[in-house]
Amino acid sequence: MIHTDETTKEAISTLEGLISILEDGKLGYTNAAEHVENALIKTDFLEYARERALFIVELQDEINKLGKSTDTSGGGPLGALHRTWIDIKSSFTGGDTEAIIKACVTGEEAAIEKYKTALEKNELEYNQISIVTKQLNSIENTLTKIKMKAN
Repeated sequence: MIHTDETTKEAISTLEGLISILEDGKLGYTNAAEHVENALIKTDFLEYARERALFIVELQDEINKLGKSTDTSGGGPLGALHRTWIDIKSSFTGGDTEAIIKACVTGEEAAIEKYKTALEKNELEYNQISIVTKQLNSIENTLTKIKMKAN
């Protein structure tokens, strides 16, 4: 696919959107880990937060390759997903493990939606598609693991 300025802008915008979701998830899992009593679940949540941090770096590298600097940490198009993780915070306060897990499931489902939309848009280069697909698969696996904890 030949990249014009327009398609490059679209790709950057898509990747930035995914980064903001990952930031939300990283924050969400970090908060969840602080509020959950179960040590095993706490460890898992911290692991998921670490994984999100790695995903962010991968996507930032791709944005840098497209010629845009990513050192600006600020609000992106966080929108609804950001609210999802904020809502989660309110369920954390009671330390109710089941509510926290349910909230994480909601956050991950929203992230998966965004990832699928990003892939359907068809604005990404081949290597970006493979990175995004790999991250999506990992998030789906995480979701499966979290759902198993809920039972």
